[in-house]
Order: sequence, then C-alpha cells, then structure tokens
Amino acid sequence: MDATKQPEAAGPTGTAAILIAVLAVAMVVACVLWNVEAPTRMGVAILSQQYMALQLGLALTIAFLRYGWRGKEPKARVGWVDAAIAAVCFGTLMYAAWDFSWLLQEQFYRPWQITVIGTVVTLSVMEGIRRRAGWMLFTIVAVFLVYALFADMVPGRLVGKELSPVRLVQYVGFDPSAVFSSPLAVGTMIVLLFVFFGQLLFAAGGGAFFTDLAMAVAGRTRGGAAKISVIGSALFGSISGSAVSNVVTTGVVTIPLMRRGGYSARDAGAVEAVASTGGQLTPPIMGAAAFLMAEFLEIPYVTVAGAALVPAVFYYLGVFLQVDLIAGRDGIAPHEEDALTARQVLAEGWHFAIPFAVLLAALFWFRYDPEDSALMAAVAIVAVGFLRPYRGDRLTLKRLGQVFVDTGTSMVDLILIVAAAGFVIGVLNVTGLGFALTLVLVDAVGQNVLLLLLVSAVICILLGMGMPTSGVYVLLAALVAPSLVEAGIEPVAAHLFILYFGMMSMITPPVALAAFAAATISKADALGTGLASMRTGWVAFILPFAFVATPALVMEGTWGEIARASALSAAGVTAITVAIIGYWGTRLSLPVRLAFLVLGAAALPISYIPLDAGLRWAAAGLAVLGLAVLYFIHSRGVTPGQSTKGEARQ
Repeated sequence: MDATKQPEAAGPTGTAAILIAVLAVAMVVACVLWNVEAPTRMGVAILSQQYMALQLGLALTIAFLRYGWRGKEPKARVGWVDAAIAAVCFGTLMYAAWDFSWLLQEQFYRPWQITVIGTVVTLSVMEGIRRRAGWMLFTIVAVFLVYALFADMVPGRLVGKELSPVRLVQYVGFDPSAVFSSPLAVGTMIVLLFVFFGQLLFAAGGGAFFTDLAMAVAGRTRGGAAKISVIGSALFGSISGSAVSNVVTTGVVTIPLMRRGGYSARDAGAVEAVASTGGQLTPPIMGAAAFLMAEFLEIPYVTVAGAALVPAVFYYLGVFLQVDLIAGRDGIAPHEEDALTARQVLAEGWHFAIPFAVLLAALFWFRYDPEDSALMAAVAIVAVGFLRPYRGDRLTLKRLGQVFVDTGTSMVDLILIVAAAGFVIGVLNVTGLGFALTLVLVDAVGQNVLLLLLVSAVICILLGMGMPTSGVYVLLAALVAPSLVEAGIEPVAAHLFILYFGMMSMITPPVALAAFAAATISKADALGTGLASMRTGWVAFILPFAFVATPALVMEGTWGEIARASALSAAGVTAITVAIIGYWGTRLSLPVRLAFLVLGAAALPISYIPLDAGLRWAAAGLAVLGLAVLYFIHSRGVTPGQSTKGEARQ
C-alpha cells in the first residue's frame, strides 16, 4: 500500500486510460459499499470470497492493461497479448464472484470451473507479482508451489503431502484457505480504505501541511534540516506502505535541504532512508502490517498499535539524537529557509486535526473496526477539505474524482502481493510444511532462544530483501513467527520481531532499496549510504531483542514494568548513540566513547545479557550521570577528552 505516492503520470491513453480509471473507481466504490453493508441492507447475501474475487479481478485487469512485460513503468499502449490476458482475468474472476457460493458447495466434486478459475488465478497472480513486485517475491512463491508438487519426495522432516498440478491450482487459486484467505481480505476490506484516507489527505493539502509543520517545529533547531526529514518521513511513512516510495516522495525535498545545511551526502541519504523505513514500523498503519498482524494473531487492532508504539518511539529517539549530535559535532547551523512558525502553520491548517481526531477517537475510544474508522475519517477529510483551503489549496470535485482513480491504481500492487501470500499460506496448510518448518528450526537451535532469535533475524533480513512491507510481513508471519512462539516468546513480540528485521532489509546491503533510493537523490555512494543507514538505524537491530526479552516494551505487563523498561531503554539508547557519534557538547575521546557504549549496552533491558536488575540500573544511572557531568563541564567551557580537531567527519 502507498498512500503518499502519486501514480505515475505515464500510461495508456484513450480508451484504455478510461477503462483503467473506471476499474480503479469501481474498486473504491465496491470497498465502500461492502463496508457500509450495502448488499445486506438491500437484502442480498454476498460471501466475502465473492467480494475478494471481484477486487482481485479488477486489480489483475488494471495490472495487465497498465503495465507491460517489464512491469516497473506504465506503458504507453496496451498490446493485444496483455489485453487478452486482462480480458481473461476479468471474465474469469467476475464469474467466480458471481457463482462462488455454488462453486464452494461443489468444491468437493472438483468441477471443471474451479480448475479453470484456479489455473487463471494462479498463473495471472504469479505473472502480476513478477511484473510489479519483482523476481524476489516471484521466486519465493514459485519455490513453495514447486515444493507442493514434489513434497512427498523431499527427504527428512520436510516431507509433505503430494499435490497433482490440477489439485494444486484448484486449491491455491480458489480455496478460502489459500488465495481468498485473510491477507486478501485485510488488503481489500481494510487497507484500501486507509489508502483512500491517505490519498484524500494529500489531495486536500495535507502533504504540504505536514512538510510545513515539520519545518516549523524543527527547522530552527540545530541540524534542523535533518530533523525536518525525520519528522516529515515519520508522518508520511506512518500512513504509507512503502519505504522506497516514502524516500522518493519526501527525500526530494529533505535530502537537498540536509545537503545545503551541511550534512554529508552519505549522512543525508542515510537519515532519509532510516526515517522513511521507520514509518513502516510506526502506528497507526505500519504499512498495512498492523491490520495483517491483528488478523494473524486474532487480537484487536488497537492491541497491535499499542504494542508497536513504544518501540517506534525509541527507534526515532535513536535517529533524532544522531542527527542532533552530528549537527553539533560538525557545526551544522539551524535551517532558516521558509521561516514559517508553528503557530502560522497551525492557524492555517488546524482543520487537518479533525480527520485524525475522528480516526483516533473511532479506533481507540469507541473501538470501532479499523475499516469503519478509516471510512469516517475519510468523510471528515472530504468535509473539511471542501470547506477550508490550506495555503490556497483545497479539495475540489475534480481532485476527488482523481483520488478514487489514484486509490484504485495504487492498490493493485498490494492486492497482487497479498494474493500471492495466500498461495504460500495455502501450501503451508495443505502440505503440513508450516508445522514441519517450525519443528526443524526449533530443533536446530535446541533450547538456545538467543540463537533462535539470531537465526530468525538473519532469515528475516534475507527473505525481506526487495519486498514491500505487506509481503515481507505475511511471508515471515507464516514461516518464521510460529517457531518463535513455539519457543515461548510472546506472540505480539514475536510478530513485531520479524517485522522489524524484515524491514531492516530496506537499509541493509547488498539490497537496501530504501538506502539506495536515497543515495540516488543525494548522489552519494550507494554502498556507503547503506552502511551509514545501518549505523543510523542501529536501534532497530538491537531493540527487537529487548522487547522479546522484556515484553513490557510491547505493553505486556503492568504500568510500573512498562515505565521501568522504558527508562532503561531510554538511557541505553542515548548512551550508545553518544558513543557512536562521539559527541556530547564536545568531541569525545575513544575511551570515553567505549565507556558510554558499555554502559548503554548494560542498561538495555535484554535478559540475554547476563546482568541482574541492580546492575542494569547502576549502568543506566552511571550513563545518565556521565552525560550530565559532560554537559555541565561543557557549559563551563571546558572540553576534557576532546579528540583532535582534524577528526574526520563520519
């Protein structure tokens, strides 16, 4: 999902463009009608699988009309082969939507219609993800499909139930436990409305408001340009579903600002990449992962959002501290451009608080379902967007119509990805591979939970490379999370653990798509930017071990336990960040940096570091005391432990 990215300007023209627009609008209208229960109110009983088949058919049709063989960019004209594929997909899925109830009743007898539907769905979804998601996801899903064909021949504990090619496509391409399962349901029923909410927000001028607000809040502080990037990317990214598109959307503004402010090209790219990636880990939306996680864990969405909040705060604390300390170390001045004050920005854009207030109240106060909350917030945006402009920019009927089109076209990728994820879930279920993988992974590491976490972290980073947020999470939730839960880890902590490390593939070379996208804008070395991104985002590589070891960090515990764990984490994150940057009012010598590194590591509430609670509090207290002493000494103009002035900029 991607609520911030505007669909590409290029694409088919003429009749094809009109057809794509109509199909995209139909996707949004169908979602709205489904969520207000219009069929039920009209006395028509429609299965959820019928609705999902309709949406999948619309998405596949748009995909083949809009994107060619290479798939990454919209094509100027529709070839006859793609037109034929689109027509077959549309006709087949519309029939499935129309007759799904009868087909479901006859599924045991395996009528030929199910074989046709399953074949078309399987082949078209696979080709769709190859074009749009790339070879990585295509290859992973293909491996599972091939495994299902030869599962009985696999040696050892991974042996499974064999499926014939016909039975395979009948199952993965039609069964409610495969393609038409919870990932597709979440994508088409919940996420689509949040994308609609995001598109409406930006059409009404919300994007400019967020940028102005970030500049007003942070621009006049030390290193303000980078802080603008952190705040803006967090705001954009929290309602976006793609770290890469978040980078290219906000980075074209923030990276040049950071460069003009004095940050190196490498640091500017790294800050933007890490800040944008963090948006996928930040409530309320988390790149659709929050809704998928709630579905997998069978818990309320509010619980997931609450669990993700504290880790997200510490993620951005680490990034924010780094950009501030780099600015102090390198003498980077405040950002003085576009000197709007926060009061001026809020005076003109206060109305954008209304839809967010509606959304948050509906979610957390009235406990409405996420889809109902998003729909109410969307209505609120339409109301305030028509009534009140922001800096002369307001929502119009023409823009509203374009929002429907943009929402539908931007949902195509997500729908294809969650449909493909349904294939993987189907194979895991029908062959028994999911249970076998859990046993193999748990047996391989024995009783060593730390080793299990380390192995799982590496697997998550490898499988996450080159994949969007929703695809990363669904795949890892099916493959890796069960083994963590089996080892006794809290389910919410286990699922957040895999999400964090899956997303770290965005800033971890050799793939590091978010870092490389930022490097393209900053004109820095791609590998250097990737390594700098890992340094800037170090918290995300350590924090998951903390919240697995200390569930209070994901709101599993009393308020006292949550407060204690948060205090230790804050001290640890601050001390380690100071050690990494080597600055706290003055440049720090290597021994001082090492001391803060040790104290910070000891303070973090990670039980796998064998320290009792008293030693952790002692380490945290010493770290805070040391920082206070350094600050006091610096304020008196003394610079003990200062390294040479010629120290190279990191």
